[in-house]
Parts: sequence; C-alpha cells; structure tokens
Amino acid sequence: MVQYIVVGGGSAGCVIASRLSEDKQASVVLLEEGPRDTHPFIHLPVGFYKTSQGNLVERYPWEPPAGYIGTPNPTMVQARVLGGGSSVNAMVYLRGQPADYDSWAEGGARGWAYKDVLPFFRKCESNDRFSNDAHGTDGPLGVCDQRFTHPLTKIWLQACQQAGLAYNADFNSGVQDGCGLYQINASNGLRSSTSVAYLKPARRRPNLTVKTDCRVLRILVENGRAIGVEFLEKNRRQVLRADCE
Repeated sequence: MVQYIVVGGGSAGCVIASRLSEDKQASVVLLEEGPRDTHPFIHLPVGFYKTSQGNLVERYPWEPPAGYIGTPNPTMVQARVLGGGSSVNAMVYLRGQPADYDSWAEGGARGWAYKDVLPFFRKCESNDRFSNDAHGTDGPLGVCDQRFTHPLTKIWLQACQQAGLAYNADFNSGVQDGCGLYQINASNGLRSSTSVAYLKPARRRPNLTVKTDCRVLRILVENGRAIGVEFLEKNRRQVLRADCE
C-alpha cells in the first residue's frame, strides 16, 4: 500500500512523481510500460532520428475524419520509454499560443489564462540566453539555442523576410508570428527530458519508487473511487493499492 500511484512515466508523469515525492511523508510509485532511458541516442540531440523510429515508440491506429486524403491506415506515434515524448522528440521548445490559454479561461477554466500559466513556464525553465518576464534561468528544464544552423536555413529565413514575414527572435515571448530559429530542450549538449530534469534528481529519495517495464492493465475502482491498479511485471499480474490517489 502506497499513498500515490503515477501511471505512465512520460513528460507529465515524471514531473508529477518528482513533485509528489518532495513531501518526505508521502510514498510514491511511478509505473512505466517502457524501459529506462539509458540508450545513448536518447540523450544525444541528433539521436532523435533513431529513437523516434525504433522500439522506444508505439504506433496506434486512429480513425481519420471524413474527407481525409492522407496516407492510408494512419497511426499516431507515442513514446514508450521513461520520459515519454520528451525522451524521443525533436526537443523543440515552443509553448502554446497565448490566445489558446485565454480562450480556456474564458470558457470557464479559471487559472488557465496565459498570465496565470506564464509564472509556471518561467519557474520550470533554465534558459541560457533569455532572462526576462517571459523566461526563467534557474528551473530544472534546460533550454538553449541550437548549436548549429545550416546555411540553407539562414537563406530560407532571409527569403521569408524578403517575402514580408517579420523576424521573430523569441517564439516564446508571447508573440509567435514571424520566422526565426526556435530554441530546444537541451543543456550542455545533451537532451533535457523530464526524466533527466525532474525524475533523475528525485530518484535518490527513499519515498519514491520507479518501476519500468510494467504495463498497467486496469484501474481498480471501489464505490466509484479509484483505489489502485493491476499491472503486468515480468509476465506476472500484480496489484498495487493507494491510500490517496
């Protein structure tokens, strides 16, 4: 019996497990279906060409909408490794449109306007170039400029400006119109996934248990309340119950 069970060690799961385990009195278990993020290609920025196509991802079929003219039998790619998408994606650091957050607040989601979520963006970020109202410098998540820009990319940006697009030096400033170079989630030349930034420092805590290669089969519900999970570990069905969530 534990207090908290986090199902899925993806981008959000790693952060949640880390934050919950900050309470020394709370016992937290994180269950991830995929393996640990030990493959060297995960941590090398150029490696996403390999990791996004291999056995660290799953492809799930989805039903295309009416009028769909894309490839037959389309699939949605989801990561299957500790850190989730933040361990295998192209590391593009790009926030949502401020207008989207504001529309959520206008629709009744109090506390989700852009001005409300901006402090949390700043809190999580350790940016190596910007330090202003839009960016933080002492958070756990590494953010930096790309180390290499291809000459053709520079020519393309010049062409965009000649066509009338304004140059945007920071797509996360609150204004996303224009052309420019995006920043990436990396630090000291290595990928900064949520597994590295949040979970790795927390794994030394005795109240946090991280179990990989564990597939959750179902959530156990009693009297309308989730009280645990049934999961598969080394081909053995096991049950884990939680006091809180």
